[in-house]
Amino acid sequence: MSRRVLIGLLVFVLFGFRAFYATGQAATGNTPSDFIRYLGDQAITVLQLPGLTLEQRETRFRDLLATGFDMEFIGRFVMGNDWRKASPEQRADYLDLFNEYVLRAYSARFGGYAGERLNVVAERPAGQQDVLVTTRIDRPSGPPINADWRVRVIEDQYRIIDVMVEGISMVMTQRSEFASVINKSGVDGLIEILRARNDKLGATACAYGCWPPPA
Repeated sequence: MSRRVLIGLLVFVLFGFRAFYATGQAATGNTPSDFIRYLGDQAITVLQLPGLTLEQRETRFRDLLATGFDMEFIGRFVMGNDWRKASPEQRADYLDLFNEYVLRAYSARFGGYAGERLNVVAERPAGQQDVLVTTRIDRPSGPPINADWRVRVIEDQYRIIDVMVEGISMVMTQRSEFASVINKSGVDGLIEILRARNDKLGATACAYGCWPPPA
């Protein structure tokens, strides 16, 4: 599954986060399926709002990505066992750079919406803390795409901590990519690569994918 498709799915769902929070609907009293279904409905409305410039849409997406995903959890997880080996200074630098990298790289891909609709199929427990919400993305121009959203309650709000498209995990893929860089260049090498990428990556710098970096 291409990174372009995955990012398109993230964009499609994430535009609903602000509207969901604005209603005052906390995690209590709503199911994870309600949460994802609501986001899908709101995404269609927000993505079709007229009069917004490219920069305004990207800014809204950056805000939603920053609040909708548990970025600290994802950042620590994708660093794997090397997180425990890193110094406090390395951890702080890495998390700051990782968050900015994701925000910049992913916000540039928001424009892939083309009439997709998200349908919730099922939900099931995933471990002791999480729920996996299974969805089907119906597309006018192609076959449906199956996606699972791993949802966790954090501070009384649902947060997405992973997305699996046709069985391929976003965080596991990123973890494998980061491990390859760390094995070759160490934690400082990963930090420097992220810093260099952030310096070069503008709001619309990458059309379909910027990671892994060129050899």
